[in-house]
Amino acid sequence: MQKVKIYSKFERFWHWTQMLLVLLLAFTGFEIHGNFSLFGYEEAVRLHSVSGWVFLVLTIFAIFWMLVTGQSRQFLPVRHNIKSQILYYVSGIFVNAEHPVRKTPECKLNPIQRLVYFSLIVLVFPVQLITGFLYMYFHYPEQPIEMGGLSTVAVLHTLGAFALVAFIIIHLYLITTGHKIFTNLWSMITGYEEMECDEDMQESSQV
Repeated sequence: MQKVKIYSKFERFWHWTQMLLVLLLAFTGFEIHGNFSLFGYEEAVRLHSVSGWVFLVLTIFAIFWMLVTGQSRQFLPVRHNIKSQILYYVSGIFVNAEHPVRKTPECKLNPIQRLVYFSLIVLVFPVQLITGFLYMYFHYPEQPIEMGGLSTVAVLHTLGAFALVAFIIIHLYLITTGHKIFTNLWSMITGYEEMECDEDMQESSQV
């Protein structure tokens, strides 16, 4: 077992900044819906709007980084090993079975993770950003009118929010499924992960 560099500084910055923004958007969004009171309605609207813009800028930088560095290939869905990965999550993970896909610096995500992250990037995030900005500039806070034609926009935005909350819950669980309970969490903090590796893998981790 050796420490191999898996995540670059930008990947870690992107991950943690995105996590904080998603949590802030979730808390302020549900407060705007009247589910609870934490910041106060007007402050929640302001924080939600600012967070939305910051999330958009971060997403643009992330897409640019992925295209320039070639890391976009990490998120492209593949068919190979999908069935074995599903079986691993359904049963194998509970009997300490060997993971069907070996993580490397060139292949950080298994087939299920690729499919989920690809869906987030090309579907959920764009829907949330588009519906959020539509609702922001055509409903509140300067124009607190009846939603009318924006009801569909509001429903789509809310469904997207629930999808993100579900993703966070599942993501938090899967974080604990590494070699040790905090292995995956620590690797996203330091960039390094302990794993079995050969010479080629060691060389690629130094790049």
